This record gives sequence, C-alpha cells and structure tokens, in this order.
Amino acid sequence: MTTVVLPKGFPYVIASTFSPVWLLIWQSIRVSRARRAAGIKYPQLYAEKAEAEASKEAMVFNCVQRAHQNTLENLPIALIGTVITGLRYPILAASLCGVWTLGRGLYTIGYATGIPEKRTSRGGALGSFAMVGLILTGTWTVGEFLVAELL
Repeated sequence: MTTVVLPKGFPYVIASTFSPVWLLIWQSIRVSRARRAAGIKYPQLYAEKAEAEASKEAMVFNCVQRAHQNTLENLPIALIGTVITGLRYPILAASLCGVWTLGRGLYTIGYATGIPEKRTSRGGALGSFAMVGLILTGTWTVGEFLVAELL
C-alpha cells in the first residue's frame, strides 16, 4: 500500500479545480438559450457566417458558443497547472485557478454581448493573466521536483 502525503492547504486546490464545473454548467445553459433564440438546429455547431451577419441572435449564439468552446480548450492546461503547482504552493495554485475561473466567467459575459472585441473587456483578460501564472508556476514546480530528484 502506498501513502500519499499532500501538503497543508491542498484541499483549497481540490476546491478550486472543482470551480470550473459550475462555470461550464452556466456556460452550457447560456449556449442552449442562445441556440434556441437564434433558431440554430443541432448538430450545427455555429451559425453560418451569413446567418450571423443577418441576425443579432445568431451572432450572440456564435459568441457564447465560442466562449464555452474556448474554456473547454484551455481547461486541461489550467487544471494541470493548478494540480502541479498545488503540490508545492497550494494557496497560490488555488488562488490562480479561482482567478482563472472568475476571468472565464467575465470573458463569457463580455463575449455574450455579440461583439467579439468585448470578450476581454470587463475583466475578461483576467483569466489569461491567471493562465500565464499557472503555466509559469507549474513549470517552476516541475523544475523544483526534477532538481530535487537529481540531488
């Protein structure tokens, strides 16, 4: 039997890595509502360019759908960075993950205006800064583990 000892504060990492679940549920609901309002039928992933140019609802659907898709694309990087960083710096990791999740919510709100340029206004870029922090601290933590292993 193997015993894994987690650092003090690691429950915060666990809590923060669960926070995107609620974000994704909220984004999914927004996508469903926007899809219905735009009249975009399944399995069509996005409104066609002509549809989006002709209908504000179709453009909003595309923007909300893209915000959700972009979150899904970035989620593995955020979670891996959080867990790895959390092995040495649990409070920092949990904080960065929480800021990333908040930033993704603000990104979605800005994007859902139907004006893509607004996705980073209203605090939407906050998630990008947190992501850079997770990448850098995760890389640093991996380096620390490798150096300790070599010594």
